[in-house]
Amino acid sequence: MKSSIHPQSYRPVVFSDDQAGFAFLTQSTAQTTETIKWEDGNEYPLVKVHISSASHPFFTGEEKIIDTEGRVDRFKAREKAAQERKAALANKAKKAKANKAAKTEK
Repeated sequence: MKSSIHPQSYRPVVFSDDQAGFAFLTQSTAQTTETIKWEDGNEYPLVKVHISSASHPFFTGEEKIIDTEGRVDRFKAREKAAQERKAALANKAKKAKANKAAKTEK
């Protein structure tokens, strides 16, 4: 393993999701100029995130499930209707051809 490629500047950093009002303290190398006073009374660098486990729909249970069965049913209905139109046009063409042949025989 290469010794010079791993960061050496790990330090405590607070990650904050303002949308959910959620923050946590962890070790990170993330660079930031903002700071915050944490619950223990110390001041730590602050990294603001747009989404976290407290606000992500998957973790909050608000995830919308897509109705894939409904999509398949709609597709099959469109396919059946297209086949029926194709059969109707083929029958109409056969009748027109038969009428034309009957008229030319007379």
